[in-house]
Amino acid sequence: MSKKITKRIILPDMVYDSVTVGKFINQVMKKGKKTIAQKIVYQSFDIIKEKSKKPALEIFEQAIKNVTPLIEVKSKRIGGATYQVPREVKIERGLCLAVRWILQAARTKKGKAMKEKLAEELLAASNNQGAAIKKKEDTHRMAEANRAFAHFAR
Repeated sequence: MSKKITKRIILPDMVYDSVTVGKFINQVMKKGKKTIAQKIVYQSFDIIKEKSKKPALEIFEQAIKNVTPLIEVKSKRIGGATYQVPREVKIERGLCLAVRWILQAARTKKGKAMKEKLAEELLAASNNQGAAIKKKEDTHRMAEANRAFAHFAR
């Protein structure tokens, strides 16, 4: 008897009423300090609004869409050898990877406040540039290179 896994329901954020922004805030959060995470995200959205003269939510959604991968590689052990097998990415996992890559890219930048680094990365991702987009392209390139092992996928 295995327990059934229940999926957590993430509440939408207060300002934009978007579940995606709510999930993004939860990923920005460290050590349970949600108000600080909200402040960082909303201030970076204000910076985006100033710089681009477009709604911040529109830029954010475009950035997430651009960074979301379509395929990835999974290691699979077959007969003593390990193969990198390309697999399609589910929608939820794609969103999770996109958010993770954007935050990773923003956190690795140096010399500015997190709100500014996050705003820059989101703007770059919405224009198909930046470290998060490079990560997606590397993932796609890896999957393309290992296309010969696609028949191992189940």
